[in-house]
Amino acid sequence: MKYEWIDEFLLKKAGVTKDIQEEWNWIRYHIGGKMFAAICRDDDDIPVYITLKLEPVEGEYYRKEYEDIIPGYYMNKEHWNSVKADGNVSDDVMEDLLDKAYRIVFGSLTKKLRRQIIEDANLDNPISACGADCSKCGLYENRCEGCNASRGMGSHSSDKKECPAYACCRIKNCFVNCGECNQFPCKLIYGTKNPGVSDEEFEEYLKESMSRLQKNR
Repeated sequence: MKYEWIDEFLLKKAGVTKDIQEEWNWIRYHIGGKMFAAICRDDDDIPVYITLKLEPVEGEYYRKEYEDIIPGYYMNKEHWNSVKADGNVSDDVMEDLLDKAYRIVFGSLTKKLRRQIIEDANLDNPISACGADCSKCGLYENRCEGCNASRGMGSHSSDKKECPAYACCRIKNCFVNCGECNQFPCKLIYGTKNPGVSDEEFEEYLKESMSRLQKNR
């Protein structure tokens, strides 16, 4: 198969699990118990198609653009599409298609489940929802386990309430981080500014935060 990287790529995504559907000989990838992609193999375990979910309009567009993308193999032809495992679709396009499939099915889950998946996947990540690097704080792993591990209730939180920025990002919008929001930096982020820090220093900090957020999406 041309796309040997798919398994590692998908299993790095928050909440993804896989199984083998023995009757079809498919390797299936799920989020929240719902399949969003599959590697379809023949009787000799050789991958034939990569099947994934797309919005109908997008699926139609990609099928017109690439002859190696066809209506879903043994699937609903409106919502599923199959990419030939040894076709000419580039790795970049394949990554984009898999990302789209993941986001479609993830977005169909309940808000509670989406939040749980995101929070559980980031427990050991020192980069907070707002882009702050908790590992650079003197309290990290001493008096504070970090914003993600504490689920927004780190040492800086008041009255045992979640940080407003964390609550907005993870609870209200179910974002992985604030980098997914087109309002970043918002008034909640500016509200975290230390009075002892100059405006210029804070703007530089925001640039660094955005860079970290983009890497952690």
